[in-house]
Amino acid sequence: MWIRKALKSDVPTIVGMLANDKLGQLREDYRDPLPNIYFDAFERIDCDPNQKLVVIENDQKQILGTLQLSFIQYLTYQGGIRAQIEAVRVNSEHRGKGIGKKLFQWAIARSKERKAHVVQLTTDKKRPDALKFYQSLGFVDSHEGMKLHLL
Repeated sequence: MWIRKALKSDVPTIVGMLANDKLGQLREDYRDPLPNIYFDAFERIDCDPNQKLVVIENDQKQILGTLQLSFIQYLTYQGGIRAQIEAVRVNSEHRGKGIGKKLFQWAIARSKERKAHVVQLTTDKKRPDALKFYQSLGFVDSHEGMKLHLL
């Protein structure tokens, strides 16, 4: 298995993984052909040096998982950088095989390279297994997260 930068041709597979659960089905529009909004978003992510959208694939070049790593510049922490992990998914057929852990090891290593002072993420409270997984990696639920949905 290895991790590589996502390509435009990977977008349908990535969106398929994002839509492959009860919550994802409510917010994603996964169909064939895939709406252009996803390819437009990919282009914006791909050209932003503070965004890393990656996939992990096996020797047969099958995509097994994905995540997006964002670097956010702050004034706090003496001008520190926060690394934000989002959209973590592992293909449902390949869960429990250490793929998610490899993705997180990669993301944490990239965050250290960028001198980020913290790696953060959010997880939906309706995903208790995800919460347990993140805790097993050393993440601590130290803050209360809040969101205001605009759309």
